[in-house]
Amino acid sequence: MSFPKVGATAFGYEIARQFDINVLKTRPSLVPLRFADSNHAALSGLATETIARCGAQEFRENILFTHRGLSGPAVLQISNYRNPRQAVVFDLLPDTDVRELLETNRDANRKIKNLLSSYLPQRLVNEILPGPASDLSLGNAPVEVLEQVANLFNSWEVKFSDTEGWHKAEVTLGGVDTDELSSKTMESKKVPGLYFIGEVVDVTGWQGGYNFQWAWSRGFACGQSV
Repeated sequence: MSFPKVGATAFGYEIARQFDINVLKTRPSLVPLRFADSNHAALSGLATETIARCGAQEFRENILFTHRGLSGPAVLQISNYRNPRQAVVFDLLPDTDVRELLETNRDANRKIKNLLSSYLPQRLVNEILPGPASDLSLGNAPVEVLEQVANLFNSWEVKFSDTEGWHKAEVTLGGVDTDELSSKTMESKKVPGLYFIGEVVDVTGWQGGYNFQWAWSRGFACGQSV
């Protein structure tokens, strides 16, 4: 289903259903995500390295702000694992304990936003930093404010309403159930002579060529059998 502009269709799933072969629910993946209730359009085009976390999965790579949400390698990777009802947590300063950083600089006559802007793009700091903390100096900031700021930058929780859809998705999650196929030849267990390979099967890998390799390897295995 992903990238319909190159000719992708649901034909493979229709064939499977015709023969009563189980097809698991499909959805776009390795795909940019849209913000649910925030508008950070002012950050569009800005990229920064983060750790993106969702459940037990995490990826340390760049994120890229778009007009409607987030893209970039870390977001595309985590989209494979995201539950639509689940927030994604981003560590915007992966090598820094922000609470410790703020405490260490308590004696400095600097504003919180100026200190953080020496580690992150100023536009990002201005957008993420809560209003009351924006002009506070480190020396005057209450402990609870420092904790709030630290949590924001080390654990920025983002809810997404949707993906950017099939036309932006690199892969399709779901598809023909692998339990229905021979793992050696990809032949249907129910219908001799009927094979399913590549993207139509419920197998999804990370970025980096894994999905191409899956398609080529399974195509080869199927070809050898035929």
